[in-house]
Amino acid sequence: MASNKPAPEAPFGTLETDFFGDEPAERAWEEWNPTEDSVRPVRGRHRVMKQRGGLARSSTVLGVGVIAAVGAGGMATAQAKPPVSISLPDSIADNLPDAKSLPGVGSLMSEDASDAAGNVNAAPLTAMTLATDSGTEAGTESAAGAGEALRARILQQAEQQQAEADAEAKAAAEKLAAEKAAAEAAKQQTAAEAKAEAEKLAAEKAAAAKAEAERLAQLAKSYALPTSSYTITSTFGESGSMWSSGYHTGLDFAAPTGTPIKAVHSGTVKSAGWSGSYGYRTVLELEDGTEVWYAHQSSISVSAGQKVTTGETIGRVGATGNVTGPHLHLEVHTPGGSGLDPMAWLRGKGLSV
Repeated sequence: MASNKPAPEAPFGTLETDFFGDEPAERAWEEWNPTEDSVRPVRGRHRVMKQRGGLARSSTVLGVGVIAAVGAGGMATAQAKPPVSISLPDSIADNLPDAKSLPGVGSLMSEDASDAAGNVNAAPLTAMTLATDSGTEAGTESAAGAGEALRARILQQAEQQQAEADAEAKAAAEKLAAEKAAAEAAKQQTAAEAKAEAEKLAAEKAAAAKAEAERLAQLAKSYALPTSSYTITSTFGESGSMWSSGYHTGLDFAAPTGTPIKAVHSGTVKSAGWSGSYGYRTVLELEDGTEVWYAHQSSISVSAGQKVTTGETIGRVGATGNVTGPHLHLEVHTPGGSGLDPMAWLRGKGLSV
């Protein structure tokens, strides 16, 4: 590389005017080559301190580091511009000491960084950026890798949150569907239970009706109508002046005189004979204490204390006593003496009146 034009050499003996310009002074310039023996060690705060990796913390080293950092950061855009050579005149460059011999500086210089002649000044400063290019690229790649990792982590978290939201929505939908299905099942169960209860009640009612019919059938076998070939002319409770109580106390079976009168149930004849307005009357006491009165008979076929059975003839239809025509006046009384509706009582025993 071509160097700048060397400056003219000055003689070793020159005259200079002193500070006040009074009289010239002659100074001799001599060549000085510093060596390890002639250079005093640096002391104080500029003393070179050995650190890990062999680097020193002197002002010179820090200056070099700053220059390297500036070159690495691209603040001077050294990478975008061609290298600039810095050289000194040959008269000065030839007299410079070897950089490796300088204390604190030689340890920073490597064999590869200097040329074969050991002239460090021949290399451009921008060459220092070459050592940092790979580091910058590595830092860029590292930053890109870190950004990609952060992006991947953010995407992963977003996907995880979306998955959790989807899972929660799915769980809520499944819960709602389960609740709806449970409500529908409960509704169906309630309807089924109501239907079963209705069917049960209907069955019980039918069974009760059947049982009542069977009971009435059995009673009908043990009970009988008091006469046959009759016509109902007056019922229980009818009002009128022809009755001394003001209302009819029995049930009238109109039939021809002499029609047989039968015992409605097994019992004992309590009384038989004349009874005023009732004419000839027979009182039959049943096993439960109920009394059946037969009035207006034309004749009586039993006597007091006699046992009779269902359907046995106990007298004949007549028109004795207070009557307007032949008929059987039938009355029913409880053990306490209260009068009952004979038609309802007979029907309660399974008989059709």
